[in-house]
Amino acid sequence: MWLQVSITVFLSSLVLTSYGQEAERASLGRSSDPRDGRCQYTFTVTAPADRAGCPTDEMESVLSRLVLLEALVSRLVGGQRGGSTSRTGSKGDGSDHVFSQATSENNQLQKDKEQLSGQVQELLRRVEELGAEAETLRQKPCWPDRAHPDHGPSGKAAFRVPNDTYQEMKAEVTEVPASYLLPEGGHNTTGCGELVSVGEPVLHRKAHSITGKYGVWFQDPEPPQGPLYTNRMVWRIDTVGKDVRQLFAYEDMEQFSRGFPIKVLVLPEPVESTGATLYRGSLYYQRRRSRTLIRYDLTSETLTARRDLPHAGFHGQHPYSWGGYTDIDLSADELGLWAIYSTSRAMGAIVISQLDPESLAVRRTWETNVRKNTVANTFMACGRLYTVASYTVANTTINHVYDTGTGVGRAIAVPFKNKYRYNSMVDYNHAQRKLFAWDNHHMTTYDIKLGRTGHESR
Repeated sequence: MWLQVSITVFLSSLVLTSYGQEAERASLGRSSDPRDGRCQYTFTVTAPADRAGCPTDEMESVLSRLVLLEALVSRLVGGQRGGSTSRTGSKGDGSDHVFSQATSENNQLQKDKEQLSGQVQELLRRVEELGAEAETLRQKPCWPDRAHPDHGPSGKAAFRVPNDTYQEMKAEVTEVPASYLLPEGGHNTTGCGELVSVGEPVLHRKAHSITGKYGVWFQDPEPPQGPLYTNRMVWRIDTVGKDVRQLFAYEDMEQFSRGFPIKVLVLPEPVESTGATLYRGSLYYQRRRSRTLIRYDLTSETLTARRDLPHAGFHGQHPYSWGGYTDIDLSADELGLWAIYSTSRAMGAIVISQLDPESLAVRRTWETNVRKNTVANTFMACGRLYTVASYTVANTTINHVYDTGTGVGRAIAVPFKNKYRYNSMVDYNHAQRKLFAWDNHHMTTYDIKLGRTGHESR
Protein backbone atom coordinates (compact mmCIF):
# COMPACT_ATOMS: atom_id res chain seq x y z
CA MET A 1 0.00 0.00 0.00
CA TRP A 2 2.79 2.43 0.93
CA LEU A 3 4.44 1.82 -2.41
CA GLN A 4 1.33 2.71 -4.32
CA VAL A 5 0.87 5.91 -2.31
CA SER A 6 4.50 6.82 -2.88
CA ILE A 7 4.17 6.26 -6.59
CA THR A 8 0.95 8.35 -6.70
CA VAL A 9 2.57 11.21 -4.77
CA PHE A 10 5.65 11.03 -6.95
CA LEU A 11 3.37 11.05 -10.03
CA SER A 12 1.67 14.13 -8.78
CA SER A 13 5.00 15.82 -8.41
CA LEU A 14 5.82 14.87 -11.95
CA VAL A 15 2.51 16.29 -13.21
CA LEU A 16 3.01 19.48 -11.26
CA THR A 17 6.47 19.77 -12.58
CA SER A 18 5.28 19.23 -16.09
CA TYR A 19 2.65 21.85 -15.81
CA GLY A 20 4.64 24.16 -13.69
CA GLN A 21 2.83 27.35 -12.92
CA GLU A 22 0.29 26.65 -15.58
CA ALA A 23 -1.85 24.48 -13.30
CA GLU A 24 -4.53 26.56 -11.70
CA ARG A 25 -6.28 23.98 -9.56
CA ALA A 26 -5.64 20.39 -8.48
CA SER A 27 -7.63 17.94 -6.40
CA LEU A 28 -7.04 14.53 -4.82
CA GLY A 29 -9.86 12.04 -4.69
CA ARG A 30 -10.33 8.68 -2.94
CA SER A 31 -12.80 5.87 -3.59
CA SER A 32 -13.26 2.14 -3.06
CA ASP A 33 -13.11 -0.36 -5.86
CA PRO A 34 -16.38 -2.41 -5.65
CA ARG A 35 -14.65 -5.45 -7.12
CA ASP A 36 -11.90 -6.09 -4.62
CA GLY A 37 -12.52 -3.43 -1.96
CA ARG A 38 -9.20 -1.69 -2.46
CA CYS A 39 -8.81 2.01 -1.84
CA GLN A 40 -8.13 4.08 -4.98
CA TYR A 41 -6.68 7.55 -5.06
CA THR A 42 -7.27 9.92 -7.97
CA PHE A 43 -5.42 13.09 -8.72
CA THR A 44 -7.11 15.70 -10.91
CA VAL A 45 -5.50 18.78 -12.43
CA THR A 46 -7.48 21.38 -14.43
CA ALA A 47 -5.78 22.26 -17.66
CA PRO A 48 -4.99 25.87 -18.45
CA ALA A 49 -7.60 27.90 -20.28
CA ASP A 50 -5.55 28.16 -23.44
CA ARG A 51 -5.52 24.42 -23.81
CA ALA A 52 -8.53 22.38 -24.88
CA GLY A 53 -8.95 18.84 -23.66
CA CYS A 54 -6.26 16.70 -22.07
CA PRO A 55 -2.79 16.97 -23.51
CA THR A 56 -2.15 13.40 -24.63
CA ASP A 57 1.52 13.95 -25.33
CA GLU A 58 2.19 15.07 -21.78
CA MET A 59 0.17 12.20 -20.41
CA GLU A 60 2.18 9.75 -22.44
CA SER A 61 5.35 11.30 -21.09
CA VAL A 62 4.04 10.96 -17.56
CA LEU A 63 3.04 7.35 -18.21
CA SER A 64 6.45 6.52 -19.60
CA ARG A 65 8.06 8.07 -16.53
CA LEU A 66 5.66 6.12 -14.35
CA VAL A 67 6.62 2.87 -16.06
CA LEU A 68 10.29 3.66 -15.57
CA LEU A 69 9.62 4.52 -11.93
CA GLU A 70 7.80 1.25 -11.30
CA ALA A 71 10.66 -0.69 -12.90
CA LEU A 72 13.17 1.17 -10.75
CA VAL A 73 11.17 0.52 -7.58
CA SER A 74 10.82 -3.17 -8.45
CA ARG A 75 14.55 -3.40 -9.01
CA LEU A 76 15.30 -1.65 -5.73
CA VAL A 77 12.91 -3.83 -3.76
CA GLY A 78 14.24 -6.95 -5.37
CA GLY A 79 17.86 -5.84 -4.74
CA GLN A 80 17.22 -5.23 -1.05
CA ARG A 81 15.68 -8.63 -0.58
CA GLY A 82 18.32 -10.31 -2.66
CA GLY A 83 21.06 -8.34 -0.92
CA SER A 84 19.73 -9.31 2.48
CA THR A 85 19.55 -12.88 1.43
CA SER A 86 23.00 -12.63 -0.08
CA ARG A 87 24.47 -11.10 3.05
CA THR A 88 22.83 -13.69 5.24
CA GLY A 89 24.11 -16.42 3.04
CA SER A 90 27.50 -14.84 2.98
CA LYS A 91 27.58 -14.69 6.78
CA GLY A 92 26.63 -18.32 7.06
CA ASP A 93 29.27 -19.28 4.53
CA GLY A 94 31.93 -17.30 6.57
CA SER A 95 31.07 -19.11 9.81
CA ASP A 96 31.36 -22.46 8.12
CA HIS A 97 34.74 -21.45 6.70
CA VAL A 98 36.12 -20.28 10.09
CA PHE A 99 34.90 -23.44 11.79
CA SER A 100 36.42 -25.58 9.07
CA GLN A 101 39.75 -23.76 9.34
CA ALA A 102 39.83 -24.08 13.14
CA THR A 103 39.08 -27.80 12.89
CA SER A 104 41.87 -28.23 10.38
CA GLU A 105 44.39 -26.37 12.58
CA ASN A 106 43.36 -28.41 15.63
CA ASN A 107 43.90 -31.63 13.70
CA GLN A 108 47.32 -30.39 12.59
CA LEU A 109 48.27 -29.51 16.19
CA GLN A 110 47.28 -32.99 17.33
CA LYS A 111 49.47 -34.50 14.63
CA ASP A 112 52.40 -32.25 15.68
CA LYS A 113 51.91 -33.23 19.32
CA GLU A 114 51.94 -36.93 18.47
CA GLN A 115 55.06 -36.44 16.36
CA LEU A 116 56.88 -34.57 19.18
CA SER A 117 55.88 -37.23 21.71
CA GLY A 118 57.36 -39.84 19.44
CA GLN A 119 60.59 -37.87 19.14
CA VAL A 120 60.82 -37.52 22.95
CA GLN A 121 60.36 -41.26 23.40
CA GLU A 122 63.04 -41.90 20.80
CA LEU A 123 65.47 -39.54 22.57
CA LEU A 124 64.83 -41.25 25.91
CA ARG A 125 65.47 -44.61 24.34
CA ARG A 126 68.75 -43.38 22.83
CA VAL A 127 69.83 -41.93 26.19
CA GLU A 128 69.25 -45.30 27.84
CA GLU A 129 71.21 -47.04 25.11
CA LEU A 130 74.11 -44.60 25.42
CA GLY A 131 74.12 -45.02 29.20
CA ALA A 132 74.24 -48.78 28.86
CA GLU A 133 77.01 -48.50 26.27
CA ALA A 134 79.03 -46.17 28.51
CA GLU A 135 78.67 -48.59 31.42
CA THR A 136 79.84 -51.44 29.20
CA LEU A 137 82.87 -49.45 28.07
CA ARG A 138 83.79 -48.62 31.65
CA GLN A 139 83.83 -52.30 32.53
CA LYS A 140 86.05 -53.26 29.59
CA PRO A 141 89.84 -52.78 29.51
CA CYS A 142 91.25 -50.02 27.36
CA TRP A 143 93.36 -51.38 24.48
CA PRO A 144 95.89 -49.44 22.46
CA ASP A 145 94.48 -47.55 19.49
CA ARG A 146 96.14 -49.71 16.78
CA ALA A 147 95.77 -53.06 18.46
CA HIS A 148 94.19 -55.79 16.32
CA PRO A 149 92.24 -58.76 17.66
CA ASP A 150 93.62 -62.19 17.00
CA HIS A 151 93.09 -65.65 18.41
CA GLY A 152 95.79 -67.11 20.59
CA PRO A 153 96.59 -70.72 21.38
CA SER A 154 93.77 -70.91 23.92
CA GLY A 155 91.26 -69.97 21.30
CA LYS A 156 90.35 -66.76 23.09
CA ALA A 157 90.62 -63.43 21.41
CA ALA A 158 94.00 -61.79 21.92
CA PHE A 159 95.47 -58.46 20.84
CA ARG A 160 98.62 -57.87 18.90
CA VAL A 161 100.14 -54.44 19.04
CA PRO A 162 102.32 -53.38 16.09
CA ASN A 163 105.94 -52.90 17.08
CA ASP A 164 106.08 -49.33 15.84
CA THR A 165 103.39 -48.21 18.30
CA TYR A 166 104.40 -50.28 21.32
CA GLN A 167 105.57 -48.32 24.33
CA GLU A 168 106.75 -49.84 27.57
CA MET A 169 104.64 -48.71 30.51
CA LYS A 170 106.14 -48.49 33.98
CA ALA A 171 104.04 -48.16 37.12
CA GLU A 172 105.49 -45.95 39.80
CA VAL A 173 104.16 -46.45 43.32
CA THR A 174 104.56 -43.56 45.72
CA GLU A 175 104.09 -43.94 49.44
CA VAL A 176 101.53 -41.42 50.65
CA PRO A 177 101.59 -40.51 54.34
CA ALA A 178 98.38 -40.82 56.28
CA SER A 179 98.19 -37.07 56.69
CA TYR A 180 97.25 -36.75 53.02
CA LEU A 181 94.39 -39.24 53.20
CA LEU A 182 91.65 -36.69 53.61
CA PRO A 183 88.29 -37.44 55.23
CA GLU A 184 85.06 -37.17 53.32
CA GLY A 185 84.57 -33.60 52.15
CA GLY A 186 88.23 -32.73 52.84
CA HIS A 187 90.25 -30.18 50.88
CA ASN A 188 93.58 -30.24 49.12
CA THR A 189 96.45 -29.38 51.46
CA THR A 190 99.08 -28.68 48.81
CA GLY A 191 100.41 -25.17 48.95
CA CYS A 192 100.53 -22.91 51.95
CA GLY A 193 99.94 -19.22 52.21
CA GLU A 194 98.33 -16.41 54.13
CA LEU A 195 94.67 -16.51 55.14
CA VAL A 196 92.41 -15.02 52.49
CA SER A 197 88.89 -15.72 53.75
CA VAL A 198 86.79 -17.63 56.29
CA GLY A 199 83.47 -19.15 55.28
CA GLU A 200 80.15 -19.33 57.08
CA PRO A 201 79.97 -21.48 60.24
CA VAL A 202 78.49 -24.95 59.69
CA LEU A 203 76.77 -26.54 62.68
CA HIS A 204 77.53 -30.21 63.42
CA ARG A 205 76.18 -30.65 66.92
CA LYS A 206 74.65 -28.79 69.85
CA ALA A 207 75.30 -29.69 73.49
CA HIS A 208 72.18 -29.35 75.63
CA SER A 209 73.61 -29.56 79.17
CA ILE A 210 75.56 -26.92 81.06
CA THR A 211 78.73 -28.99 80.78
CA GLY A 212 78.65 -28.42 77.03
CA LYS A 213 78.86 -24.64 77.14
CA TYR A 214 82.65 -24.76 76.67
CA GLY A 215 84.81 -27.49 75.23
CA VAL A 216 87.13 -28.69 72.48
CA TRP A 217 86.48 -31.00 69.54
CA PHE A 218 88.65 -32.01 66.62
CA GLN A 219 89.68 -34.56 64.00
CA ASP A 220 93.27 -35.72 63.66
CA PRO A 221 94.86 -34.12 60.56
CA GLU A 222 97.64 -36.76 60.52
CA PRO A 223 96.41 -39.97 62.17
CA PRO A 224 98.83 -42.90 62.45
CA GLN A 225 98.46 -45.74 59.98
CA GLY A 226 96.32 -48.57 61.24
CA PRO A 227 92.71 -49.67 61.47
CA LEU A 228 92.12 -48.51 65.03
CA TYR A 229 91.95 -44.77 64.50
CA THR A 230 91.37 -42.85 61.25
CA ASN A 231 91.04 -39.24 60.22
CA ARG A 232 87.28 -39.75 60.03
CA MET A 233 87.05 -40.13 63.81
CA VAL A 234 85.83 -37.20 65.88
CA TRP A 235 87.02 -36.42 69.42
CA ARG A 236 85.39 -34.22 72.03
CA ILE A 237 86.04 -32.96 75.59
CA ASP A 238 83.54 -30.99 77.67
CA THR A 239 85.74 -28.66 79.72
CA VAL A 240 83.19 -27.36 82.22
CA GLY A 241 84.00 -28.83 85.64
CA LYS A 242 86.73 -29.10 88.27
CA ASP A 243 88.08 -32.48 87.21
CA VAL A 244 87.78 -32.81 83.40
CA ARG A 245 89.09 -36.20 82.26
CA GLN A 246 86.62 -37.71 79.77
CA LEU A 247 87.57 -37.93 76.10
CA PHE A 248 84.70 -39.03 73.84
CA ALA A 249 85.50 -40.84 70.58
CA TYR A 250 83.06 -41.05 67.63
CA GLU A 251 83.36 -43.20 64.55
CA ASP A 252 82.70 -40.35 62.12
CA MET A 253 81.00 -37.00 61.78
CA GLU A 254 77.56 -38.56 61.35
CA GLN A 255 77.80 -40.48 64.63
CA PHE A 256 79.17 -37.37 66.29
CA SER A 257 76.16 -35.35 65.11
CA ARG A 258 73.84 -38.03 66.46
CA GLY A 259 75.68 -38.17 69.79
CA PHE A 260 76.71 -41.85 69.67
CA PRO A 261 80.32 -42.30 70.90
CA ILE A 262 82.08 -45.59 70.25
CA LYS A 263 84.36 -45.12 73.23
CA VAL A 264 85.00 -42.92 76.25
CA LEU A 265 88.59 -42.63 77.44
CA VAL A 266 89.50 -41.47 80.95
CA LEU A 267 92.60 -39.27 80.86
CA PRO A 268 95.33 -39.81 83.49
CA GLU A 269 95.56 -36.08 84.32
CA PRO A 270 92.74 -33.50 84.41
CA VAL A 271 92.43 -31.02 81.53
CA GLU A 272 92.75 -27.26 81.89
CA SER A 273 90.42 -25.18 79.71
CA THR A 274 89.98 -25.36 75.91
CA GLY A 275 93.57 -25.33 74.65
CA ALA A 276 93.96 -29.02 73.76
CA THR A 277 94.70 -30.26 70.24
CA LEU A 278 95.01 -33.57 68.34
CA TYR A 279 98.03 -34.42 66.19
CA ARG A 280 99.52 -37.64 64.82
CA GLY A 281 97.53 -39.98 67.05
CA SER A 282 98.14 -38.12 70.31
CA LEU A 283 96.10 -35.72 72.40
CA TYR A 284 98.13 -32.73 73.62
CA TYR A 285 96.76 -30.71 76.53
CA GLN A 286 97.65 -28.61 79.59
CA ARG A 287 97.36 -30.23 82.99
CA ARG A 288 94.94 -28.46 85.30
CA ARG A 289 96.38 -25.65 87.48
CA SER A 290 99.90 -26.00 86.06
CA ARG A 291 102.12 -25.11 83.11
CA THR A 292 102.68 -28.83 82.47
CA LEU A 293 102.02 -30.09 78.96
CA ILE A 294 100.89 -33.70 78.44
CA ARG A 295 101.00 -35.99 75.44
CA TYR A 296 98.45 -38.83 75.59
CA ASP A 297 98.76 -41.60 72.98
CA LEU A 298 95.33 -42.65 71.73
CA THR A 299 96.39 -46.04 70.38
CA SER A 300 98.03 -47.32 73.55
CA GLU A 301 95.84 -45.15 75.81
CA THR A 302 98.84 -44.14 77.86
CA LEU A 303 100.60 -40.93 78.88
CA THR A 304 103.78 -40.87 76.75
CA ALA A 305 105.31 -37.46 77.54
CA ARG A 306 104.98 -34.56 79.96
CA ARG A 307 106.98 -31.34 80.25
CA ASP A 308 106.63 -27.91 81.79
CA LEU A 309 106.42 -25.03 79.34
CA PRO A 310 109.14 -22.64 80.60
CA HIS A 311 107.87 -19.48 82.32
CA ALA A 312 104.37 -19.87 80.90
CA GLY A 313 101.52 -18.26 82.80
CA PHE A 314 98.69 -20.57 83.88
CA HIS A 315 95.31 -20.70 85.60
CA GLY A 316 94.18 -17.18 84.78
CA GLN A 317 97.49 -15.28 84.66
CA HIS A 318 97.43 -14.58 80.90
CA PRO A 319 94.16 -15.85 79.42
CA TYR A 320 92.29 -14.77 76.31
CA SER A 321 89.76 -11.96 76.67
CA TRP A 322 86.91 -14.38 77.44
CA GLY A 323 88.78 -15.87 80.43
CA GLY A 324 88.25 -19.57 81.09
CA TYR A 325 91.86 -20.20 82.24
CA THR A 326 92.96 -20.14 78.61
CA ASP A 327 96.59 -19.35 79.42
CA ILE A 328 98.14 -22.05 77.20
CA ASP A 329 96.67 -22.85 73.80
CA LEU A 330 98.10 -25.74 71.76
CA SER A 331 97.77 -25.85 67.98
CA ALA A 332 98.94 -27.99 65.04
CA ASP A 333 99.38 -26.97 61.42
CA GLU A 334 101.35 -27.90 58.29
CA LEU A 335 104.64 -27.16 60.06
CA GLY A 336 104.11 -29.01 63.32
CA LEU A 337 103.01 -28.53 66.93
CA TRP A 338 102.79 -25.09 68.58
CA ALA A 339 102.11 -23.53 71.98
CA ILE A 340 100.56 -20.03 72.26
CA TYR A 341 100.91 -18.45 75.71
CA SER A 342 102.51 -15.56 77.58
CA THR A 343 105.08 -15.02 80.32
CA SER A 344 105.86 -12.49 83.00
CA ARG A 345 108.90 -11.41 81.01
CA ALA A 346 106.73 -10.73 77.94
CA MET A 347 104.34 -8.77 80.20
CA GLY A 348 101.25 -10.42 78.74
CA ALA A 349 102.25 -10.29 75.09
CA ILE A 350 101.66 -13.43 73.04
CA VAL A 351 104.60 -15.85 72.89
CA ILE A 352 104.77 -18.61 70.25
CA SER A 353 106.87 -21.76 70.73
CA GLN A 354 107.29 -24.61 68.27
CA LEU A 355 107.36 -27.93 70.15
CA ASP A 356 108.81 -31.36 69.49
CA PRO A 357 105.74 -33.61 69.06
CA GLU A 358 107.50 -36.54 70.71
CA SER A 359 109.15 -34.98 73.76
CA LEU A 360 107.31 -31.62 74.01
CA ALA A 361 110.66 -29.82 74.16
CA VAL A 362 110.69 -26.23 72.87
CA ARG A 363 112.49 -25.96 69.54
CA ARG A 364 112.16 -22.22 68.91
CA THR A 365 110.30 -19.26 70.38
CA TRP A 366 108.91 -15.96 69.00
CA GLU A 367 107.61 -13.02 71.01
CA THR A 368 104.93 -10.79 69.45
CA ASN A 369 103.68 -7.31 70.37
CA VAL A 370 100.01 -8.43 70.69
CA ARG A 371 98.71 -8.62 74.24
CA LYS A 372 97.04 -11.98 74.85
CA ASN A 373 94.14 -10.67 76.90
CA THR A 374 93.07 -8.31 74.10
CA VAL A 375 92.15 -11.09 71.67
CA ALA A 376 89.41 -13.72 71.93
CA ASN A 377 91.18 -16.72 70.33
CA THR A 378 94.16 -17.66 68.19
CA PHE A 379 95.18 -20.46 65.82
CA MET A 380 98.23 -21.41 63.77
CA ALA A 381 98.09 -22.03 60.00
CA CYS A 382 101.12 -22.44 57.73
CA GLY A 383 103.43 -21.19 60.48
CA ARG A 384 101.42 -18.01 60.97
CA LEU A 385 99.56 -16.97 64.11
CA TYR A 386 96.09 -15.49 63.59
CA THR A 387 94.11 -13.67 66.28
CA VAL A 388 90.30 -13.37 66.53
CA ALA A 389 89.15 -9.94 67.69
CA SER A 390 85.98 -10.86 69.63
CA TYR A 391 84.25 -13.96 70.97
CA THR A 392 80.76 -12.40 71.30
CA VAL A 393 80.37 -9.96 68.39
CA ALA A 394 78.42 -11.71 65.66
CA ASN A 395 80.38 -10.13 62.79
CA THR A 396 83.94 -9.73 64.00
CA THR A 397 87.31 -10.09 62.26
CA ILE A 398 90.56 -11.97 62.35
CA ASN A 399 92.55 -8.85 63.06
CA HIS A 400 96.24 -9.75 63.29
CA VAL A 401 98.74 -12.13 61.69
CA TYR A 402 102.27 -12.93 62.86
CA ASP A 403 104.56 -14.76 60.44
CA THR A 404 107.13 -16.94 62.23
CA GLY A 405 109.04 -17.24 58.95
CA THR A 406 109.80 -13.52 58.80
CA GLY A 407 109.26 -12.55 62.44
CA VAL A 408 106.90 -9.77 61.33
CA GLY A 409 103.35 -9.15 62.46
CA ARG A 410 100.72 -6.81 61.04
CA ALA A 411 97.05 -5.92 61.28
CA ILE A 412 94.55 -7.57 58.92
CA ALA A 413 90.75 -7.62 58.65
CA VAL A 414 89.38 -11.00 57.55
CA PRO A 415 85.64 -11.30 58.39
CA PHE A 416 84.76 -13.95 60.99
CA LYS A 417 81.36 -14.82 62.47
CA ASN A 418 80.48 -15.79 66.03
CA LYS A 419 77.03 -17.02 65.10
CA TYR A 420 76.07 -18.11 68.62
CA ARG A 421 77.79 -15.21 70.40
CA TYR A 422 80.24 -17.02 72.75
CA ASN A 423 83.13 -18.63 70.91
CA SER A 424 85.46 -20.30 73.41
CA MET A 425 87.61 -22.45 71.10
CA VAL A 426 89.09 -22.08 67.58
CA ASP A 427 91.46 -24.73 66.18
CA TYR A 428 92.84 -25.31 62.67
CA ASN A 429 92.81 -28.63 60.79
CA HIS A 430 95.29 -28.42 57.92
CA ALA A 431 94.18 -31.69 56.28
CA GLN A 432 90.67 -30.37 55.78
CA ARG A 433 91.50 -26.66 55.57
CA LYS A 434 88.85 -25.98 58.19
CA LEU A 435 88.56 -24.19 61.49
CA PHE A 436 86.89 -26.14 64.31
CA ALA A 437 85.06 -23.97 66.85
CA TRP A 438 82.96 -24.32 70.00
CA ASP A 439 80.47 -21.46 70.07
CA ASN A 440 78.11 -21.39 73.08
CA HIS A 441 77.14 -25.11 73.12
CA HIS A 442 77.42 -25.29 69.30
CA MET A 443 80.19 -27.25 67.59
CA THR A 444 80.85 -25.69 64.19
CA THR A 445 83.39 -25.67 61.36
CA TYR A 446 84.49 -22.95 58.94
CA ASP A 447 85.98 -23.50 55.49
CA ILE A 448 88.99 -21.27 54.94
CA LYS A 449 90.95 -20.18 51.91
CA LEU A 450 94.71 -19.66 51.98
CA GLY A 451 96.96 -17.95 49.47
CA ARG A 452 99.65 -19.79 47.52
CA THR A 453 102.83 -18.12 48.80
CA GLY A 454 104.42 -19.43 51.90
CA HIS A 455 106.61 -21.78 53.82
CA GLU A 456 107.20 -24.94 51.86
CA SER A 457 110.95 -24.43 52.15
CA ARG A 458 110.92 -24.01 55.94
